[in-house]
Formats: sequence, C-alpha cells, structure tokens
Amino acid sequence: MFPSVLIVDDEPSILQSLGGLLSDEGFEVTTAADGYEALKNIETDAPDLVLLDIWMPGMDGIETLTEIKRDNPFIQVIIITGHGTIDTAVKATKIGAFDFIEKPLSIDKVIVAINNALNFRKLEEENKYLRKKTIEKNSIDGNSPATMELKRQIAIAAPSDSWILITGENGTGKELIARAIHEISPRAGHTLVDVSCAAMPDELIESELLGHEKGSFPGAVSKRIGNFELAENGTIFFDEIGDMNLKTQAQLLRILEEKEFQRIGGSRGLKVNCRVIASSNKDLKTEIEKGSFREDLYYRLNVIPIRVPPLRERIDDIFVLIEAFIKESAKVNRSTKKQITPDAVVLLSSYVWPGNVRELKNLVERLAIMVKKDIIEASDLPAPYNTVNGECAEPAQFNELFVLDNLKQATKSFEQMFIHQKLVQHKHDISKTAEALGVTPDHLEARLKAATA
Repeated sequence: MFPSVLIVDDEPSILQSLGGLLSDEGFEVTTAADGYEALKNIETDAPDLVLLDIWMPGMDGIETLTEIKRDNPFIQVIIITGHGTIDTAVKATKIGAFDFIEKPLSIDKVIVAINNALNFRKLEEENKYLRKKTIEKNSIDGNSPATMELKRQIAIAAPSDSWILITGENGTGKELIARAIHEISPRAGHTLVDVSCAAMPDELIESELLGHEKGSFPGAVSKRIGNFELAENGTIFFDEIGDMNLKTQAQLLRILEEKEFQRIGGSRGLKVNCRVIASSNKDLKTEIEKGSFREDLYYRLNVIPIRVPPLRERIDDIFVLIEAFIKESAKVNRSTKKQITPDAVVLLSSYVWPGNVRELKNLVERLAIMVKKDIIEASDLPAPYNTVNGECAEPAQFNELFVLDNLKQATKSFEQMFIHQKLVQHKHDISKTAEALGVTPDHLEARLKAATA
C-alpha cells in the first residue's frame, strides 16, 4: 500500500503539478483548495501526510495546522509557502509541523522531506507499540480484591508527579509496581533508573548517585555520569531503601530537599529533575525507632504510600499468575505452552507462599521445563507444595536443616516449615492456626512476615 498525501493549496497550478509529480513517484494523492476542504478530507480519508500552504483565503495554514494537530496528532504536516518568515516557521514548528519548505518547490526536496516525515511517523508508531508492550510486560496480573485495589492506587498515583513509597514483603513485585507507575506517568518517555540500595557497596553509592569528575579520587580515570543525571526528566527508583546507610540517607535527603547536587570533584551545581519512587521490605517506622533510618527522609519519601499485598492475601490470583508464567516460559524457551490441572492449582492455592510471587514464578518455570508431559498434574508438584490433608514434610526437607551451619538460619527454616504445616492442617485459617500454636493471630501474622524478611 502506497503512502497517501494530501496537498492543500489555493493555487490550482500547484495542486495539478505537484500532485502529478508525487503520483508519478508512487504516492496516493488527494488535493484540497482551502483549510475547510482539507479538514473534511482528513476526517474521511485520514492521509499519512499533509503538504499545507500557509497563505490561503479564509482559514489559513496556521489555523488549519492547529486543527489537524488537535484531532490527528500523528498525521505529519509539511508547510509549503512562498512568503516564509522565521517567525512563521517557528510558530508552525511549535504547533507540530514536521518541516517547512519555501516556494518555488524543488520536487527532490519535497520527496526527501516527505520520506523523512513518513520515517519519523513510522518510528513514532514503533515507539508507541513498544511502549504498549512495555506497559503490558509491567502490568499487574490478577483480579482479586487486593490486586484490584492495588491497580486502583497505581492508576491514581501514576499521573501525578508526587513521590511514592512502595512497601511489601520480599518477592511481592515492588520493582514491577515502580515500573508500572513510571510507564503510565507523564515521564514515561524518559529513563527509569533503578538504584539497588541493598546490592550497592557503601563506598560506591555516592559516586553511583552523583557521578564524578576525572581524577577526583584514585581510580577515577574518566568522568562518570551519576544516577540523578541519568534520570533527568524521568524517574529514579531506590529499591530497598531501608538498606541504605545513615550517611547516604543524610546526603540523599539534602539533595531531595535542595533539588541540586554536584558531581564528586566538580564545582558546577546540577539540578535534580526526576520523580522519586522508593521501596522497602522493612517496616521503616520500626527502623526509625531503632535509629537505622532517618525520620525526616521517611516523611519526605512517603508522600503517596502504596502497599503491595503478599501472595497469601491474593490467593484468587494464583491461577491467573500460573497461566501468565507458563505462557512466558513457553515463549522464552520456544516450547509448547503446557496446561495445569485444577487439582494442582488447588494444592498451590493452599500453600502459604513465604517467597510470594517470586517463589511461584520460580516453581512454575521449573515445572514448565522439567515436566515432560503437556499437562502439569498434582503428582508433579514437589514438596512442600504437594502436602495434602496436613501431611508432614518429606524427610528430605528436614535433612536440609542439617546442612545449615548457622543455628539462627536452621531455627528460622524449621519455624517456616512448622508454621506452614499447621496452616495447611487448619486450611490457612489464621485464627484457628494461632489458637493451635498458642499465640495470638497478630503474632502469627508477624511471624509470617518475618519469615520473608
């Protein structure tokens, strides 16, 4: 299919000559003698590109351009005029014109401008498609009440520019939430910079955040652009900010308050223009009481709090998540998409999931690869996922305890298995399980959260 071009000019000779030349070049050409006719044509035919004269009686080119871009922003417009001025060109460009060509027209120049505009439109459409795929990739799977509430919060928070603090246990998908917020925010066209506070050594975090000049310290053999600069006009995400040391917290707070910083070894002040999103698997109010997190930084970050529910609070999403992970695994491994039986789903829905969605994803990926059949059955589930009617964990699980050298780790692992077995026995009823264990429901909830910390 050939690209369609609409020529808008009040000179019949231009419409005839230019239209004929472009038709010879393979374009589908339509013409309009004024702005009103052009808008009617666009409404019915939606051309790929418009060649628009500036000086026309009635509705002039600038007015026509404004109307086109208001209702059809993806149609490329090239201005043609015999009375061009710099002011007119600047005004047309601001409204959305792709290019500005003066009469008398050179057909070669016109064709180059048209091809450039069409290539730009194609790139825009590809970017739009890729962004759509990125949004889909970072979407939150599930329709449980807890998940729907989470989606509602994201939809409300994302369009704003306010800072966000995401809390939730390990494996709940806090980074996914941050990416989802960024992708539907006004800053989506710019970079999301991920700062892993837990993984970054204390001695490197300052250089990572601020960047440094060449020779500013031993080993600085070249200039480095820091994370704040990389996130210009975009979003910076501080993952597990509760693991950031107090010295860096103080420096971060100063930067966020002053919205300015200097590279290490530099003298020029650089402005901070990015949205800040932070996450933590820790209870930061408890960390404040312990003296390991700054209270002023907490309130600076916690403008919009978003809590990501653990998987045990969104059990209704299990099947949807399993289907999504099986589909993803089949795509990555270029294999046939497997099915899973209802009995297997029921068993997985009765598990407590201390590792949350991450644990479920890892299990499904393992099953999709290791199970050679096209259908994953309940008998294919390994322990502890296949416990039925309160059966005890397999001896192999207990044997794993004796491989651990650290008493604290072994105690924590045994507690996790013990609580899980009791939950299975009592069909995940927190109150009944707590009563059987001789503790309060609040204490049991706290132990479940501690198991994933």
